[in-house]
Amino acid sequence: MSPSLLIILLTVGLFVLIHVLGGRLTMLSTIPRSIWLSGAGGVAVAYVFVHLLPELADHQLTLGARARRSGFLGSIESHAYLIALFGLAIFYGIERYARSASHRSPDETGEAGSMSIFWVHLGAFALYNVLIGYLLVHREETDLRGLIIYAVAMGLHFMVNDHALREQHGQTYHLYGRWVLAAAAVAGLLIGLATEISELLLGAFFAFLAGGVILNVLKEELPKERQSRFSAFAGGAGLYSALLLFTA
Repeated sequence: MSPSLLIILLTVGLFVLIHVLGGRLTMLSTIPRSIWLSGAGGVAVAYVFVHLLPELADHQLTLGARARRSGFLGSIESHAYLIALFGLAIFYGIERYARSASHRSPDETGEAGSMSIFWVHLGAFALYNVLIGYLLVHREETDLRGLIIYAVAMGLHFMVNDHALREQHGQTYHLYGRWVLAAAAVAGLLIGLATEISELLLGAFFAFLAGGVILNVLKEELPKERQSRFSAFAGGAGLYSALLLFTA
């Protein structure tokens, strides 16, 4: 077994443990917000802006060249960034839907309606986890350093997402959601090992993921009721940025 494959398998195992055992991390459920969650959010944002978005510039060359050959939106020079914006907008729309529905009274939504909202919200994050698991195998940087950087950033990001969903959906998430998201990460890895995709589609996946990560981190840090810790967020972002820049 190659070192890269071993790291990939260990990373997926970590993703599974984060979701399955996340409820035991009681230190995260504090007001003001746990420094660990704010720091993890900073790391994920640093990864997107310092590593992932610059990488999109290379993918944009591929997307732009294909668009010019096909004649479809060939005059646009920002296809990858538009896909990232699309990813952000999709997750923003789903989050608004879930949160606005959660503010209605049980009489308005009913039990079936509440479960429908939960499954829509969970389904979006399941696809998100499949994509993250898939990109463990298919990334622009295939070296061991790039894999470890991706694994650390996404592992911490999963911790933030898991806590948010657990907080929002409570026992329903504990009973069903954590298992679905853990399985989704494993499914993404298995799909990645079994399939190959074009460089064009790889760029689109990365762009969509970048938009989703930005939205999912900032929506947890910005609301007033979170009482987020800016120092921890900035520290996580700064330290991980430095690590990315000085180990390049």
